[in-house]
Amino acid sequence: MSIAVLRTEARLFRREPGAVFWILLFPTLLLVILGSIPSFRQPQDSLGGLRTIDAYVPVAVLLGLIVGGLQSMPQSLTGYRERGILRRMRTTPVRPGSVLAAHMVVFGVASLASALLVLVVGRLAFGVHLPKQLAGYALALLPAVLVSLALGSVVSALSRTTKMAGAVGSAVFFPAMFCAGVWLPVQAMPRLLARIVGYSPFGAAAQALNRAAAGHWPGWSHLGVLAVWILLLTGAAGRWFRWE
Repeated sequence: MSIAVLRTEARLFRREPGAVFWILLFPTLLLVILGSIPSFRQPQDSLGGLRTIDAYVPVAVLLGLIVGGLQSMPQSLTGYRERGILRRMRTTPVRPGSVLAAHMVVFGVASLASALLVLVVGRLAFGVHLPKQLAGYALALLPAVLVSLALGSVVSALSRTTKMAGAVGSAVFFPAMFCAGVWLPVQAMPRLLARIVGYSPFGAAAQALNRAAAGHWPGWSHLGVLAVWILLLTGAAGRWFRWE
């Protein structure tokens, strides 16, 4: 991957206020809104004694990953292909693969920055404890970022136009948010539903992050689910992606 290409993509990302807002700021803004509700700052028996705001920190972390991987990156890549930018790159020393790699790095770093901002604001504004198992949290967060980028690459591969990328991304976006616990935290789900959701990429990521936040090592079953999804989605993206 060319450093010049990476710098260019990072500069272009900073010039997209929509992407910056939805990836970097929206998850934290959602957390602040939820934390402003008094009842969400009270312990809940249904959450095992956690406050609702405590349960929503990992959810907000995953939300930034989902927005970056499923909404922003596919439309950006598909736009490059739709305008013929990737095709014209074949005649230059810069390979189209460098653009794909740079996109994944830029959106991956943005997702991690969003996660860090959520953790800091949650701690400072609402007294949410930082993850008690930091190494385990980082171990769970890394494959969560990779699986979001791999899924976004599949969306890019299946979409011929930016409009199609938006439609396909939205079709995957809402189930992904449900599995991550946006509407109902995984801890509050019925046991059978939580088990089913745990086989999805973001459901497994949510449960791994929850365990690390509570001070436990992420379950190897959850990490294994994430690893399988990364392999499957990466293989599918590599098979179906077209530069033209």
